[in-house]
Amino acid sequence: MYLEEWRHMKHRSTVFLLAAAVACAGSGDTPPDSSATSSVAPSEVTITARDFAFTMPDSVPSGWTKITLVNEGPQLHHAQLVRFDDGKTLADFEAALKAGGPPPAWVHDAGGPNPPPDGGSASTMQNLEPGQYAVVCFVDLPDHVPHIMKGMSKAFVVTPSTSTGAEPSSSVTITIADYSFATSTPLTAGKHTVKVVNNGPQSHEVAFFRLNDGKTVEDFMKFAETYQGEPPGMSVGGIAGVTPGSNTYFDVDLTPGEYILICFVPDAKDGKPHVAHGMMQRVTIS
Repeated sequence: MYLEEWRHMKHRSTVFLLAAAVACAGSGDTPPDSSATSSVAPSEVTITARDFAFTMPDSVPSGWTKITLVNEGPQLHHAQLVRFDDGKTLADFEAALKAGGPPPAWVHDAGGPNPPPDGGSASTMQNLEPGQYAVVCFVDLPDHVPHIMKGMSKAFVVTPSTSTGAEPSSSVTITIADYSFATSTPLTAGKHTVKVVNNGPQSHEVAFFRLNDGKTVEDFMKFAETYQGEPPGMSVGGIAGVTPGSNTYFDVDLTPGEYILICFVPDAKDGKPHVAHGMMQRVTIS
């Protein structure tokens, strides 16, 4: 990955708009979800996004945490969490982005909610490790300038806690790998808590959005070229980039229609977005 790839591949507006350029058919089977239900709920934190800033607590306890993104700005925003190795900071990360070149090895994708529907919210449930973090926005609507370059980032710390909560239960599992999505059972209309398992050797995401009625893949492609007019679809959430071996969850409320799952994280080998390697799946909700 290089700076231009962070700018033009990893930002989520392109994720949700260029996603429709490629259609993938079918889904593989994965073992049924084995998450155990517990009466101990995760702790909760709310991130509020505006044009162009985040508001959230300066510190969050470690352990299972429900992270809710509320977008109060007119522009599309997401909340990509990144975790830094000891001694590194958000200022170091922003300097590395501006300098270009490969991304530093000391920064790690740590999930977070992908953009919610207009006027709504999106939630993830994650097991946060203690350390230094930041929440950043790579969306570049409406002028192709990633929002992080407009100051849309905020540092926070995850502090050690003896009360770690419990892993949530889920109704369906999506397994992500190089380069595929596989659902344990077909997605259906209604509210779901979706477990996401990253079995790939590199970071992946689940970007989930719905085509507007009567709109097509071609409509998305045309909009992606210019950002002119009304978007032909809307984001419904998902989870931003997560590292290999992670188990994370997100909430989604599905209505009948056509949807797309996509990963647009740049590939570790060639820098191309994972959608270019076929990591996209079309989903019909009836």
